[in-house]
Amino acid sequence: MNPVLKPAILAALLCAAILPAAAQQDYFSSFPPGDSPQEIGKRVAEHFVSSPHQGNKTIEYSEDGTWYGALTFAALTHDDALRDELIQRFQPLMPGGAEADRIPRRDHVDDMIFGIVPLQIYMATRDKKYLDYGLSFADRQWENPLPDGLSHQTRFWIDDMYMLTILQLEAYRATGDRKYLDRDAHEMVAYLDKLQQPNGLFYHAPDVPFFWGRGDGWVAAGMAEMLSSLPADHPQRARILEGYRLMMAALLKYQTTDGMWRQLIDHAEAWEETSSSGMFAFALITGVKNGWLDAATYGPAARRAWIAVTGFIDQNDNVTSICEGTNKCEATNKNDCLQYYLERHRRTGDFHAQETILWSASALLR
Repeated sequence: MNPVLKPAILAALLCAAILPAAAQQDYFSSFPPGDSPQEIGKRVAEHFVSSPHQGNKTIEYSEDGTWYGALTFAALTHDDALRDELIQRFQPLMPGGAEADRIPRRDHVDDMIFGIVPLQIYMATRDKKYLDYGLSFADRQWENPLPDGLSHQTRFWIDDMYMLTILQLEAYRATGDRKYLDRDAHEMVAYLDKLQQPNGLFYHAPDVPFFWGRGDGWVAAGMAEMLSSLPADHPQRARILEGYRLMMAALLKYQTTDGMWRQLIDHAEAWEETSSSGMFAFALITGVKNGWLDAATYGPAARRAWIAVTGFIDQNDNVTSICEGTNKCEATNKNDCLQYYLERHRRTGDFHAQETILWSASALLR
């Protein structure tokens, strides 16, 4: 943990421990000064509005997720000024816009997720040009489905359990068209059946036996998002809920005393990492608030996770201790792979963690 920030976190956790019994009952009714989702979300969202793009050539998926989180936060707080700033930031990325060269164009999950931003803008404005633009990405993702009905972009990397599924989910939320939801549920179940380990966690890839924090974070966030929209009678809801609960139970075992999770979840020597911890906070908060998880068991963990992660936000509204972009380890020697993950560089202000703060703030406000 960042030694400069640790005292603030410990003080916040102490405040959490002495909350009145009535406040502890729902775990999310009050927070230490400066840690409310309204305050934190506003700071991080406004910071995003003025931040430069982080991708070298095109908009990267982590920026898409941050945009989505900021738009969601603006909608939940009825902050029309923030919403308008976020929409204005997007205008140069419309077809023919001044930054059209930054529009992602590869036939790949990392690029297609860009469509969630115009879809979320459509839900805020009901301006059909955003709907059409967003659906062009969602429909392209299923242009040539595999024989089993999965997207041709399926690769069975755990990142896809968020990046592939959130686009189809947003298309469903924007249109109400069941085909997008059914595609999504089918895809999620296929990934669960293939990738979830008996302990509830997920290897970074089938051939890389390490529980990399942010990789598992994508899974947790993706399942929480999907369960939020799947009807109770959907034929695949029970399977997804089963996988989600198994994962949440595993995460509970590996949460540190500070409320965080590590770069490698099950390695005590690994450093505490914020993007994964923010994603797990989002998944836990969402589960407790929706009644999918027992509040008495998971509520304290969800609360500690939020307070811990917000303790890593610096005076410039940048989250610290973020794992750099990380492909799966390609080394054949297991010890070399272990060192590869343990020695990943730490970043500050990377959208990979900025987005998770906004998702968690929104979850607390729902």
